[in-house]
Amino acid sequence: MGKKIINPWKWQDDRSYNQGVEVKHIESTLYCAGQAAVHPDGTSSDADMRTQLLLAIHNLEQVVSQAGYELKNIARLNIYTTNHPEFFAAFDTFTEWITKNEIKQVSTVVEVKTLYETLCVELEATLVK
Repeated sequence: MGKKIINPWKWQDDRSYNQGVEVKHIESTLYCAGQAAVHPDGTSSDADMRTQLLLAIHNLEQVVSQAGYELKNIARLNIYTTNHPEFFAAFDTFTEWITKNEIKQVSTVVEVKTLYETLCVELEATLVK
């Protein structure tokens, strides 16, 4: 698999995403449902944004691992949040995770009116290998 990053500018570098990702010679693709702060027993977290973001990341990591993929193979990672100021207040948690796992993805952040029950952030990923 070949992965080429397309960035006509430099400003997105501080925001932990890329303008485009071209992937060639793909063996397989994994489409992950939105992963949120849902505990193993199926209950939704009612914690603050940072805590929910960490649990959503953990849940995404579990899906990716069980499927036999690596986090660095995330090509698209969309973020849905019910409160963008709170999400961006916890953005350092997100960017540290992106950097640590060498993820080079395109992303879109969307504020939505509501997510399921008490959830405030959801991560939707597409991976390739």
